[in-house]
Amino acid sequence: MNQRRIKTVWLSGSRIADIPGFVKMTQFKYHNLRLMEPSLGPYRPAVPPERRLAVLMSGGVDSSVTAYLLKKAGWDVVGVTMKTPNACIPGEGNSGVDAARVCSQLGIAHYLVDVTEAFHDIVIGRFRDVYAAGKTPNPCVECNARLKLGLVWDLLEETFGIGRLATGHYARIAETPYGPALRRAASGAKDQSYFLYRIDRRRLGKFVLPLGDYTKAQVRAIAAEVGLSIAEKPESMELCFTGEADYRSILGAEADCPGDLTDMEGRVIGTHKGISHYTLGQRRGLGYAGGEPLYVGRIDPRENTVAIGTRDEVSRRRVRAAEYNVHLPDVLQPAARLSAKIRSYGPPQPCTVTDVSPDKVVVEFDEPQFAPAPGQSLVLYYADEYVAGGGVIV
Repeated sequence: MNQRRIKTVWLSGSRIADIPGFVKMTQFKYHNLRLMEPSLGPYRPAVPPERRLAVLMSGGVDSSVTAYLLKKAGWDVVGVTMKTPNACIPGEGNSGVDAARVCSQLGIAHYLVDVTEAFHDIVIGRFRDVYAAGKTPNPCVECNARLKLGLVWDLLEETFGIGRLATGHYARIAETPYGPALRRAASGAKDQSYFLYRIDRRRLGKFVLPLGDYTKAQVRAIAAEVGLSIAEKPESMELCFTGEADYRSILGAEADCPGDLTDMEGRVIGTHKGISHYTLGQRRGLGYAGGEPLYVGRIDPRENTVAIGTRDEVSRRRVRAAEYNVHLPDVLQPAARLSAKIRSYGPPQPCTVTDVSPDKVVVEFDEPQFAPAPGQSLVLYYADEYVAGGGVIV
């Protein structure tokens, strides 16, 4: 990849596709996003706009196979990798180099989008704020909604005239009587629809998810069969902005201040190590031995206390969410029988919508749910398959 210093160029509304031979970096008006010069050669679309498609590529197996499948299906594909903190740094195994190598194998253009400033504002900043409030952040949901499927998509549409975007998430887009809907992946164990629920519903018809009908094993087999350079690359399970470091390294010192450990009635029973060491539902590392399994049930940053209790004490049937996003407004109505998830893993559980208003949605689960965590997401499903909407648990 070309590592030389390049000059910022302002397009004043023109598109790269309209400027023959254009290879310089272009700057976006929101959060200082920068589209850098192409890693291989400039994107020169040879088909009408409706057959053009951008693939967000992390340099991993899933997004690489996504690009391969779409090119094989006849799409005019361009690969795009986000340059985030701790990503795309010089050396072997970084996302930018790996994605560019795959694009070279596939014969498609590849670009880096420098989203460092936006990532700090939207993802890392909110992560710190949510943790400081004693809640459990979900940075992947925020990154998908506001950055990947928001600002970056806007940049690609404005710059290249590309309206369709694809990712390597395991989920599907399906037509329903209520319009296009985000659908769970065929493989429930790998389903990632939970992380995508905040996408603007107006974009669902142009969101492409080729891996929704595949298993991870099948995707790896495709990568090996066609000889992609990343076929054996291991899957990363860490937060992308901390690398191999502990996530506590980006939190403030106040989150490491010891305080009172209490039971769920507020009685002091010990001392906690600092709220950064705890999340709701946590069982290990509590520093207290009870007669039965105990879990974190409440975190109060103002009082600097952590409360623990039994599984029954930390479970809830009623869950309320704010900042909610609706995909199927005709479905997400009071008294509707739906199913919902309060964390990414596991199948949706039956529930009834008890309240929908401009600032909140409330559901009552048929059975108590273990440790609903403020800051995480409540995602609602129609017919156990289609995302009706969701919000941030409060």
